[in-house]
Amino acid sequence: MRIPRLWLVLGAIFALAAVTGVLHFMHVNDVVTFIVAAMALGGLAWAIGVGTESVGSHFGPAVTGALQSTLGNLPELFIVLFALSAGEVVVAQTSIIGSLFANALFVLGLAVVAGSYKSEDGVMRFQPRLPQDTTTLLMLAVFIIVLLGLSDQLGDRASEHAVEISVIGSVLLLSVYGVWLWGYLRGGSGSEPAVENPPHAALSLKPALAVLALAATGAALVSEWFVHALAPAIEEIGLSRAFTGLVIVAIAGNAVENVVGIQLAAKGQFDLAISVVKNSVAQIAVFLFPVLVLLSLLFEENLTFVLNPVYIGALVIMALAMWQITGDGQAVAFEGWALVALYLILAVLTFYE
Repeated sequence: MRIPRLWLVLGAIFALAAVTGVLHFMHVNDVVTFIVAAMALGGLAWAIGVGTESVGSHFGPAVTGALQSTLGNLPELFIVLFALSAGEVVVAQTSIIGSLFANALFVLGLAVVAGSYKSEDGVMRFQPRLPQDTTTLLMLAVFIIVLLGLSDQLGDRASEHAVEISVIGSVLLLSVYGVWLWGYLRGGSGSEPAVENPPHAALSLKPALAVLALAATGAALVSEWFVHALAPAIEEIGLSRAFTGLVIVAIAGNAVENVVGIQLAAKGQFDLAISVVKNSVAQIAVFLFPVLVLLSLLFEENLTFVLNPVYIGALVIMALAMWQITGDGQAVAFEGWALVALYLILAVLTFYE
């Protein structure tokens, strides 16, 4: 009996996760373990995407989008928690904002390029309501980050209470996101595009749930092994912690799963492509980041919204670029390449820090 290709790919991903465990417990070279673990995390993120889309196909496009954005962030969640427990605050913080940059600039940019080339007139068109909603949510998160960053740089009295302000800001961000999500699921954010031939929806409900359970468990285990090998590996390779978190961890833990947005754009499903990518960006900013700030209270090292001024400036430009390019409901190829260029410039700068 011929095994479907999807199951072969999933089997290879789970096997790679198992290999990571073997490398970890046999104390193989940390660089090798680090690289294999990064590959396994990317594969597990993709597997989680397969499971969520298959489960979500039974409940409709709005629930599919919410499930995909939430569960797709599991690898990133585990990486940050294990990094905090290991005292790697820089890696934890930069991996979160790195996920924002990777999705909002790199993945969205490539999706726009793919969609523009697919369109007959070279213009990718989509409903503007969801991009506007998600940009509003992103702006709210950036507002808190800018305020705390300025306070920290000025050294005013409020800067002495960064943890408390971050906790209060997290609760407020989560409340706003909850209100938006309730309206979104009830159809209040405008008509949501129908899913036409959704990718990876071939799994029935029970196998999809099994894939989700295995991938989530694998992501938790591999994240711990990844973080354990991280410090010695990057010292041996010569990479900075900022570059590791902003680029390597962010792409391995989050952006790979959202490559589906590029695939959808290439197939001409422009509304759904924009929905997948921008939903992920908004959720990282106003759900994942605040949740991790609150969970960090359980550790000795606390996560806050206080960032390096360079990254604050980059976040502001990123939010403005997303608003300018997607706010009118259409985009062309050069705008997509501009987003990709912004990401690569930031990655190069971080590499030399």
